[in-house]
Amino acid sequence: MRSRQQGKCSKITAALTIIFTAGVLAGCATAPDSAHDRASAKGQHWVASWGTAQLVPEAANELPAASWRDASMRQIVHLSLGGSQVRVRLTNVFGTAPLLVNAASVARAPGPGRADIDAATLQALTFDGRRAVTIPAGAEYYSDPVAIELQAGADLAISLHFPAEPARQTSHSGARTNSFLIAGNRTADATWPGAAKVARWFSIADVDVLAPHTAGALVAIGDSITDGYGVTTDGNNRWTDVLAARLRQDGMALGVVNAGIGGGRMLKDGLGPNLVSRFERDVLARAGVTHALVLIGVNDLGGLHRNTPDLPAERQQLLADLRLAHRQLATRARERGICLIGATVTPYVGSDYYHPEPANEADRQELNAWIRTSGVFDAVVDFDAALRDPAQRQRMAPQYDSGDHLHPSLAGYRAMAEAVPLTLLRQSCRSRP
Repeated sequence: MRSRQQGKCSKITAALTIIFTAGVLAGCATAPDSAHDRASAKGQHWVASWGTAQLVPEAANELPAASWRDASMRQIVHLSLGGSQVRVRLTNVFGTAPLLVNAASVARAPGPGRADIDAATLQALTFDGRRAVTIPAGAEYYSDPVAIELQAGADLAISLHFPAEPARQTSHSGARTNSFLIAGNRTADATWPGAAKVARWFSIADVDVLAPHTAGALVAIGDSITDGYGVTTDGNNRWTDVLAARLRQDGMALGVVNAGIGGGRMLKDGLGPNLVSRFERDVLARAGVTHALVLIGVNDLGGLHRNTPDLPAERQQLLADLRLAHRQLATRARERGICLIGATVTPYVGSDYYHPEPANEADRQELNAWIRTSGVFDAVVDFDAALRDPAQRQRMAPQYDSGDHLHPSLAGYRAMAEAVPLTLLRQSCRSRP
């Protein structure tokens, strides 16, 4: 009798548990309690407006330990897309120990190259409501959303206070934008008189804006030509900056993120990680990405020629490996509904660094022919055709050559930006099979 009664109670308890659990799950499914849910309910989503690629800095580009200890850093970034709310992604991706940031803020900056900010727009950054955040080794954290009105093309100041230096620094050495350093916690101060300057970024990865669902982002990933070698410090005149300005003039709601790393290669690590290894973090994982443009190969081709004899078997193996890598990127982009745009490798015959010979140039031409005709990419941008000298197709046109016969001049970067058809960026790959 007692065991039968216990059995009935067990069945009733189980039934009530199922009903209760179902009710809780239904409530979780319908209640828009998170910032993401509230944004989705309003037809908005997070989109990358600015971002950069991360690496472990060389000794010459490291910040001295004393510059981190009880010190503030104010970093200026140029937004490509506007919005009324932002969030900032801090990074410790190459750190070997947790990184403590015990105060942070954002504000509109009057322009690049200046440490002062618009005090009326100053907002503290929080993380789950708290002013301080400890980012685990190898991790990146988003801040809570901040309400601040920002126009496309605006400059944003991100101020961080560090009590101590990182165990290993995570940075972008080719910022070509001045950041500012000062002692003490000055994240709430509008002016930083006497602040030191350094043209690098540290511990910041992204700025996202809340934008309509029709908005998206293009990530340009590549080497120093994308990173902007030779541009004006604080000038925001990389080819990606010029392209972002074209998009604004055209009224297109598309953010542009520069994920170039100087010396970068597709297959081997250089100053930073190889492109294949960083494609997930630097392209696929960014918010709202709809398009990616890959411009890579100069350092792979040039490095083989510079460091080893031009043996036919090694050359053909390198070309096969580059084709395979591009196919892998295309497959991964396709799975995310991201349009992958291939870009031809620009001319560099006459380069003082690589001294390319006919065999090396033949490999560049073979790779470019494959990029143009393989059908691997959703679209192709022909930067080679945009920059080459019509009279000497293996060389960069003089007006587009910075002088080292490898990197474009400012006019060359502008020609690259103008070579990107905006119609390509209006096409969506979300619904493709």
